[in-house]
Amino acid sequence: MPKKNKKSLPVLEKILITGIAAEGKAIARYNDLVIFIPFVVPGDIVDIQLTRKKNSYAEGKAVRFHEYSQQRTEAFCEHYGICGGCQWQILPYSEQIRYKQQQVVDNLTRIGKIELPEITPILGSEKTQFYRNKLEFTFSNKSWMTEEEIQSGAVIGNRNALGFHIPGMFDKVLDIRKCWLQDDISNQIRNEIKAFSLQNNYPFFDLRNQSGLMRNIIIRTSSTGEVMLIVVFFEDIKDKRDALLNHIAEKFPAITSLLYIVNEKANDTITDREIHIFKGKDYIFEKMEDLKFKIGPKSFYQTNSEQACNLYRIVRDFAALTGKESVYDLYTGTGTIANFIARQARQVIGIEQVPEAIEDARINSEINDINNTLFFAGDMKDILNEEFIKVHGHPDVIITDPPRAGMHDDVIESILLAEPHRIVYVSCNPATQARDLNLLCQKYRVGKVQPVDMFPHTHHVENVVLLDHLPSYGYYQ
Repeated sequence: MPKKNKKSLPVLEKILITGIAAEGKAIARYNDLVIFIPFVVPGDIVDIQLTRKKNSYAEGKAVRFHEYSQQRTEAFCEHYGICGGCQWQILPYSEQIRYKQQQVVDNLTRIGKIELPEITPILGSEKTQFYRNKLEFTFSNKSWMTEEEIQSGAVIGNRNALGFHIPGMFDKVLDIRKCWLQDDISNQIRNEIKAFSLQNNYPFFDLRNQSGLMRNIIIRTSSTGEVMLIVVFFEDIKDKRDALLNHIAEKFPAITSLLYIVNEKANDTITDREIHIFKGKDYIFEKMEDLKFKIGPKSFYQTNSEQACNLYRIVRDFAALTGKESVYDLYTGTGTIANFIARQARQVIGIEQVPEAIEDARINSEINDINNTLFFAGDMKDILNEEFIKVHGHPDVIITDPPRAGMHDDVIESILLAEPHRIVYVSCNPATQARDLNLLCQKYRVGKVQPVDMFPHTHHVENVVLLDHLPSYGYYQ
């Protein structure tokens, strides 16, 4: 029988973990109750402390393991289970991509409710560690204490931390000693900045009281070997700032772009902050096939560079360009897809809400001597309308790569009005993609589906879908 804890929510004993849920947590069942539990894998038998209970489901955590699953593998990161990232480290990579493939299938069939071809096996990432090109770390004067530290009873005098926010807790930061997501130079730079700041008594940021000198750092690495470091200070104290930046510049000559920002706002966003160059350039380059992309401190770029190239090759293949087509690239960002496919098209028109991203897209066309692209900044649902199509020409192919929320209904209506031959839909959220596909399939059928894993050890999955126009409708009748 279940035992009761002090909060009156029970501990369920010897429960078998049976599956993986859409958001990365595992699933167990107790009578008619579905329970979601993090940091366990199918096949584990555990005692579950319920933390939240509703009529048909509950959430909980494993408090005791009776048997470990044969699927389970050892986590390689010392911060596993605390920082909130890389939740699937305890699953072999072959199992991770199997569950991601199933996530795509489940979403397209259950939410999309559309006829599907055979779904191509997921394209896994060759790198499963050190694959990211960008990470952001936060300073805090009150580090998150682990259960082991609390139970030890030891007095921890120095609570200064430089690391990641604890999920769901804006003012709690876990001090990170080694992260396995980015090239190890990222760890070296971060640890040196922390050590220098401690040695020189630089105050770490107090997130609740909004005070302190050291606020954030952002590290970008690239396939060209360049490194960008952005140090964000809360206070504008020149002598302390210069002392730190000079030390880091001397210690790490590999940094080709050393920048700083003074951010006295209540939030961490830097999009509206002035960027100051301390040493080097205010950009680095990424290379993809024979193209170069200029990446500034505020630029968006896919964080898994190698897998991004594979993703764009799939998009280009699905688009089946012959050099005669007019292509609309919706949610173009910094124009990476638009420029990647431009040499195979007659014209590519990119639309994106962020003006700075559109400026980057134009620069990237110039750098690569691409002269058949046009880029427009503004809200997609306002720009993409019947008048825009009349002025700029009917698209033969539409490529769309919307944010996680998917496309606005007005955008879908505009796509249906434009009636391109083909639509290539790239999504980081198969659930919202499935919802949109259901609407687009008024005039289209799904021709191909290709999942791509951009983020090993997480539940996130990218998915590319080709939609072919049904010949019995409208423009192509």
